[in-house]
Amino acid sequence: QVQLVESGGGLVQAGGSLRLSCAASGSIISSIMGWYRQAPGKQRELVARTAGSGITVLADSVKGRFTISRDNAKNMVYLQMNSLKPEDTAVYYCNSRPAYYMEGYWGQGTQVTVSS
Repeated sequence: QVQLVESGGGLVQAGGSLRLSCAASGSIISSIMGWYRQAPGKQRELVARTAGSGITVLADSVKGRFTISRDNAKNMVYLQMNSLKPEDTAVYYCNSRPAYYMEGYWGQGTQVTVSS
């Protein structure tokens, strides 16, 4: 079982930046690592993910503003969020899965609040 711990959330003004980190308890080298978010009253949605091959996917709503990266040597995944908007406010969750069709493991989430 993989344990994931997110950090880096907080309160920021619109236009600001935050960097989220996700620390995994085991090797992530072959895992699909992703960031998801869930706003109040909404379903959890994919923000970004990166496969072991290096292929990354970003939600259309964050393209050009967010970047996902990984450090396999440190078992870490990052989400750099720039030009933040109030609609980015949500709890952000880290996810690790061995294959796309599997649920995988989730972190406890970190709150990101963007004020206007």
